Amino acid sequence: MKKVTGGVCAAKGFRAAGMHCGIRKDKSRFDLALIAADKVCTAAALYTTNKVKSAPIYVTKKNLSDGRAMAVVANSGNANACVTGGEDAAERMCAAAAKALGISASDVIVASTGVIGQPLHVEFIESGMKECAGKLSADESGANDAAKAIMTTDTFKKEAAVEFELDGHTARIGGMAKGSGMISPKMATMLCFITTDAAISSQMLETALRDITDRTFNCVSVDGDTSTNDTVAVMANGLAGNTEITAPTAAFDAFKAALLSVCTSLCKDMAKDGEGATKLLECLITHAPSEQVARVLAKSVINSSLVKTAFFGADANWGRILCALGYADAPLKVDRVKIELSSPKGTILVCENGQGVDFSEEKAKEILLENEIKVLIDLSDGDASGEAFGCDLSYEYVRINGDYRT
Repeated sequence: MKKVTGGVCAAKGFRAAGMHCGIRKDKSRFDLALIAADKVCTAAALYTTNKVKSAPIYVTKKNLSDGRAMAVVANSGNANACVTGGEDAAERMCAAAAKALGISASDVIVASTGVIGQPLHVEFIESGMKECAGKLSADESGANDAAKAIMTTDTFKKEAAVEFELDGHTARIGGMAKGSGMISPKMATMLCFITTDAAISSQMLETALRDITDRTFNCVSVDGDTSTNDTVAVMANGLAGNTEITAPTAAFDAFKAALLSVCTSLCKDMAKDGEGATKLLECLITHAPSEQVARVLAKSVINSSLVKTAFFGADANWGRILCALGYADAPLKVDRVKIELSSPKGTILVCENGQGVDFSEEKAKEILLENEIKVLIDLSDGDASGEAFGCDLSYEYVRINGDYRT
């Protein structure tokens, strides 16, 4: 397996585009994204568990009930959530994309992101769809434009792709995502769209997506908020030529490993780009009784506002980390816990057997002033491991969200 460029266009048989259609007032910012497949794909998606859901989620669920899709249409600048006529607007987006592509509206995945509670001026999307379809490209520029078109408070586009082998055939998986704030997924995440030319049934595709989501997107936290619009969707067109994956086999494991690589990369980018963030945080739990326990504990640490602020200040306040472990809904043998803090500047032991140890505050400060930090926690209570991704919490986060709507 190797990393490649191209995002959602890395796999054969997919084209993408992005443009400004008028949803955003700033004409320099793209607000309409389109991804099109050259043939019918198997498809799967997961959605937010928030009781308040955006209208596009209901429409996408209906459209994917047969496990197939041919396109994705998404807008930024407006969440199309908690408004009268939201589902009708989402249906109109699907219809506009379908007309421009010459496909059925029921084969379109639709998503929106932006401010909640404001009517979506879907007429801008409808009038711009033909132009957007005309811009569809299978090269890297098309993928880049689509990735930019779903950004909200993101400061950079998020793309990833890998190439791997399936039954002697070369296959690829590529993805794009957006997410900077309102990130603490409980099933999927922000918005993420994944494409692959691997041949895999919709049932196995959903199984893989659910497993990898639990290990990646469900382990990201920027601010502890779960969005109304969180969606991750994947389409597979089978053009790689491998025997279709219909059961848990070695080929399925290879597919999941590639999917894990893409999703992990996108997760790290989201955490790194957290609103106001200055540091990427990774918490790795080792020697846990189960992978699930490890993930719950890791995310508890990453989700702690006090841990986040300590890292913003480059303060090795390990007590906050131990405290976050202690209130997590998971078993913990405190007297076995070992905590180390690591960065390119080195690694330092700050807690052993659940108690503090003598360490150099100066060395710890040097380590924590780096922009990528790892919290290494050894539970000495099993053979499983798990990790979570997040960021620090800065003054800038409050400034960004204090007037986000106005």
